[in-house]
Amino acid sequence: MQDKNSVKNDYDIVVDANGTGNYTTVQAALNSVALSKTTETKIFIKNGIYKEKLEVVLNQNNVTLIGESKEKVLLTYDDYASKSNGAGGTIGTSGSASFIITGNDFKARNITFENSSGPVGQAVAVRIDGDKVVFENCSFLGFQDTLYPRDDTSRQYYKNCYIEGTTDFIFGGSTVVFDQCEIFAKKGGSYITAANTPQSNAYGFVFLNCKLTTNSGDSSYYLGRPWRNYARTVFLKCEMGPHIKPAGWHNWGKPEAESTTFYAEYLSTGIGGNTSARVKWSHQLSSEQFKKDYAVKTVLRGWKPVLK
Repeated sequence: MQDKNSVKNDYDIVVDANGTGNYTTVQAALNSVALSKTTETKIFIKNGIYKEKLEVVLNQNNVTLIGESKEKVLLTYDDYASKSNGAGGTIGTSGSASFIITGNDFKARNITFENSSGPVGQAVAVRIDGDKVVFENCSFLGFQDTLYPRDDTSRQYYKNCYIEGTTDFIFGGSTVVFDQCEIFAKKGGSYITAANTPQSNAYGFVFLNCKLTTNSGDSSYYLGRPWRNYARTVFLKCEMGPHIKPAGWHNWGKPEAESTTFYAEYLSTGIGGNTSARVKWSHQLSSEQFKKDYAVKTVLRGWKPVLK
């Protein structure tokens, strides 16, 4: 644990719900960051539960959030898609997010992000529209639609993270690398991913050296289904639990998507990694394809994420 002087010297802003920092809420700290900054603003969040609906707004760039510990820094809110918007409609899936990131070059480390509304339909923990976004050693908690990498032009990198949920709990149109993450499928769901990859993007979701775990039953989950017909999702050298269905992939009732999606694996292991009964329209990559096409920098269109 860092002492008070070290925290003040190492970070631009300190958030502490108990009042010893610059701000007691995370949003107040974010509001203090000027737009269009070209240098990094490092915000240290002390252990605590922060129930706030948070947003890093457009042009609020180069913001870094660092938690005192992943287990004890919780950013949480409880909106859900069918909640009234007060004007006769609902807030919708996008509006349900506990944390919205629109600024570019955002980083987070050692933080747990949560949508605490429970199994009430779509309820997003984090929605990301900004480009070049990095999460390291973070957790994302929810049920349906937990993590929403939304914008088609966004590139994101997740290192050593934990993501849990039920239906389509990783979904969206962004280009994302999940590196050495745990993907935990909770009871009550059937699909891990629902990529919305635009036809113009060469990559969608790429899972590299990840572990797919569960508290659900055997053969209860598909790896993915296509939200948009050009969905692209690839699992590379991932360990898969018994919850993964032998067929692997689902067409979401859209037979035409079978010829336009790109669903693939490379060296899947574990009980769920047996690919002998995968749907015929999915792919098993060769070692040459893996080496040529799936370097992180290649997937992320020339961007090489920088960690701590």
